[in-house]
Amino acid sequence: MGSARRVTVVSHGPNCLDGLTCAVVAARYFAGRRFEPTFSSNNEIDSTLQAYAPTDPGEEELWVTDISWRDGATDLHLSALVEAGLELYWIDHHKTAIDRRRQGGFNVPFTDVVLDDRYAASRLLFNYLKDRAAKRGESRPGLLATENLVLLADDVDRWVLSDPRSRELGLAVRAMSQEQAYRALLAMDSNITYTREIREALQRVEQELQRTLTLALSTRHVEEVRSRGLVVVAAECDGYAGEIADRWSKDFRNAVFVLYDHRGSAISLRRTPDCSVDLSRLAAVFGGGGHPAAAGCQIEAGKEKRAQRIGRKVCDALSEELDR
Repeated sequence: MGSARRVTVVSHGPNCLDGLTCAVVAARYFAGRRFEPTFSSNNEIDSTLQAYAPTDPGEEELWVTDISWRDGATDLHLSALVEAGLELYWIDHHKTAIDRRRQGGFNVPFTDVVLDDRYAASRLLFNYLKDRAAKRGESRPGLLATENLVLLADDVDRWVLSDPRSRELGLAVRAMSQEQAYRALLAMDSNITYTREIREALQRVEQELQRTLTLALSTRHVEEVRSRGLVVVAAECDGYAGEIADRWSKDFRNAVFVLYDHRGSAISLRRTPDCSVDLSRLAAVFGGGGHPAAAGCQIEAGKEKRAQRIGRKVCDALSEELDR
């Protein structure tokens, strides 16, 4: 019965190259099986997982990739499904998730777990499924053909940026709808030949970047945390938070960027290369998480003077050293 199980992947979305690539890797490995990809933001993941209610869990596999949840009720829901026969796999690389698991969080009887911050989630998943195929003597050419895509997703998600194509592809998927981006990546060949949809998205990127940069500059608020020699730069944007922070890094030293992204109604945290603040811990202060150099969270601040208000809250957290 195991080979006939329907596979559902819940991955980080809507426009995260790493999360999308996880779904592509799984789709290629499980080709020929009943397969359904679902994408969820960090804000929606608990409701997404709690809404997952298969009629017969014993006929299902659930793979959660590149994302974690916060609500204890989600643990209980997933545990009940596993008890009813569900096979449950979790692949993630976010430091916040790893820390919480180490501290006893995510008390769920997983079928298997891979938590490792050395690689992006798509690379962890690719390696896991490649090893599984080898152990089982399975031929998975479709999976192997995703390796170059996986390396690009890993490169940009961990902000290594050793290959200029990784940043370009990451920008392209942000200019596409979630479904369009997934389908384009799923159809991509091993040489990373851009589809027409990706080429058209790249043409839109520069215009969208200019608009979001204009918004960010018009709302930018700068404040110092003198006790720690830090600068907090807060602003609003409409997507491309990482690009904004990267461009502004040339203008600030030892700075934390706090960007309210209207596309996701969430805060993106970034830092200058000379800044040592662990943004995953800073985000955790506000119920979020991520990586030391890039993280996200929610900060209630209202619409009026939003950048100033979120900047002040982050300054207060840093002043009180809540991130340490």
